Amino acid sequence: WARAIKRKADALKIELHAMALAFTDRRTPWYVKVLLVALFLYAASPIDLIPDFIPVLGMLDDIIIISLGLALAVRLIPKEVMTECRERAREAQKDGLIAWLFSRDKG
Repeated sequence: WARAIKRKADALKIELHAMALAFTDRRTPWYVKVLLVALFLYAASPIDLIPDFIPVLGMLDDIIIISLGLALAVRLIPKEVMTECRERAREAQKDGLIAWLFSRDKG
């Protein structure tokens, strides 16, 4: 049970890192970058469709909107860019954070 959660968390870390790498890649279309910025601003904003103080529903709308937005962004990013970014994210996770910070190259 704990291993399954750790595997899911590791996969999520890789996917989020890959998304950050894709954001900085010049081959990623501008409209995907706008979508990702909008999702970040929505997640960071204190204004929600359903206020967070409403139990369950307040957090559920954030999870749904952000998940759907990220899924759309992944579909809009060219496959070769996303594949390359996922591989770079996997390698960075193996090498550790410090190695990733010093080996960053913009695609």
